[in-house]
Amino acid sequence: MLQLLTFLVQRISLLSKFNLFESSWSEDEDRPRHEHRCPPHVIRRGDLLEVPRTLFTHYGIYLGDNRVAHLIPDILPVLTSDQKLISSVITNKRLILGCMYRCATVRVDTLEDFAYGSNILVNHMDKMMKNQALPNEDVANRAEKLLGRIQYSLLWNNCEHFVTYCRYGSAASRQTDKFCECLKSIIRDQRSVIVTSLLGFISVVSFGMAPATTLPTILIPFTLWMAG
Repeated sequence: MLQLLTFLVQRISLLSKFNLFESSWSEDEDRPRHEHRCPPHVIRRGDLLEVPRTLFTHYGIYLGDNRVAHLIPDILPVLTSDQKLISSVITNKRLILGCMYRCATVRVDTLEDFAYGSNILVNHMDKMMKNQALPNEDVANRAEKLLGRIQYSLLWNNCEHFVTYCRYGSAASRQTDKFCECLKSIIRDQRSVIVTSLLGFISVVSFGMAPATTLPTILIPFTLWMAG
């Protein structure tokens, strides 16, 4: 039992240190980050912008004239066609429901609304990517062509995929890679099998023998065992 508790503490600690909102392309955590709260005229059209949010880093492409194109989950386009309402600043509730429904839009917001009060990093990925950045005007044109509603996937089509496709010609997301590596480390640890078996046994005892409790109790530990 002590080993199981230690395992759970280790997993929780790992997830708590999983800083998605830190720029995950950085190769040196101690290197100074070039943070900007700069006025729009300092940022060039086609620049890649990133800002820290609560659980992740959010990315966008600067289009000039204080405008930023960015991919963001949003449920409102599914519920209404009122463009004035849709163009309002996306609330957390709209964003979460958009993630669940897997609906997003590539939209244009002001630099201030995009930054949401955070410091802005400009072209921070350029030194980390294998592909060279495309000319800024080409980057902005790519972003503008993608404006509109788009299917969203947290792992396979998020805001980072959007900006890397626009600026480097190839969609990629280091945040997704880090998350998948975290999940792999949990799955590969065979103590996960014991923990899920124990939780399944508790659910069977609490709610009785039923397909909804018995099948997960058998299938989940078996899947983890085979994947480990």
